[in-house]
Amino acid sequence: MISFALRRLLQSVLVLFVMSALVFAGVYAIGDPVAILINPQADQAEIAAATRALGLDQPLWLQYWNFIIGAFAGDLGKSFSANVPAVHLILQRMPATLELALTATVIAVAFGIPLGLVAGLKPVSWIGRTIMAGSILGFSLPTFWVGLMLIMVFSVWLGWLPPTGRGETVEVFGVPVSFLTRDGLLHLLMPALNLALFKFSLLIRLTRAGTREALSQDYVRFARAKGLSMERVVRIHVLKNIMIPIVTVTALEFGSLIAFAIVTETIFAWPGMGKLLIDSINVLDRPVIVAYLLIILLLFVFLNLVVDLAYAVLDPRVRISGHGT
Repeated sequence: MISFALRRLLQSVLVLFVMSALVFAGVYAIGDPVAILINPQADQAEIAAATRALGLDQPLWLQYWNFIIGAFAGDLGKSFSANVPAVHLILQRMPATLELALTATVIAVAFGIPLGLVAGLKPVSWIGRTIMAGSILGFSLPTFWVGLMLIMVFSVWLGWLPPTGRGETVEVFGVPVSFLTRDGLLHLLMPALNLALFKFSLLIRLTRAGTREALSQDYVRFARAKGLSMERVVRIHVLKNIMIPIVTVTALEFGSLIAFAIVTETIFAWPGMGKLLIDSINVLDRPVIVAYLLIILLLFVFLNLVVDLAYAVLDPRVRISGHGT
């Protein structure tokens, strides 16, 4: 088990290193931030001075080397526009994004698993067909369009929910959260629902497929033949066997919720990391862009490592074969 964990950890470090080089080269090959940040009337001397101040006069390989040295010390560069550490800006916005992603995950799990279970138990009934049709819509409808429709219906027409912003927050252990206040919760509902739509549909289909497969297994038939009620069979035998892939997918998809919350945060003006990324791209704030992408990459690597280790604990064959998820 220890050798498996070390092997997966080394693989994760290698992936992180390679991806950091690709991200750094890709971002730093796009555009010239000096042309955006300084006065358009500046002369060549001022442009050269600004370029040196930002360290952009150095070769790309040297910029990357300095970045790696700083990264080992926890320094991912200083924002060109805000003149503060990029990590500081991202950590300021991270609680808002984590709160949005966690709320979206709770919504997706709370509704997706029960509805998928119903669809799996009653696949040919009208309710099962309706649930599956709804899941197809969840996959098909663009996130930005759904977000605009939510604002149109619940904010413009009905006036029930505020259209943008995070609302009132309170601090819990120094971290600002909005779901503990009425105003913050009202601001949170629409963006969380919008972000949860795709994952909600995914969990419906995953739970339905797992339920259909479990119901065809011999141990379920044997339990039914013993006279156990359908409710007990589902609770004891079906759910126990389908929850492992559901938990795995949910954990991995949580990372994608954080990474791809950009559209939702932009539509609802949610002050999270995704909104910060869009603002940084508009001014070519390279350190913030690179720091954001690397933090998201680190999150994905960490989640995959945790899932691999969890599989190794649950299934010894994973350790023997040396393959993870």
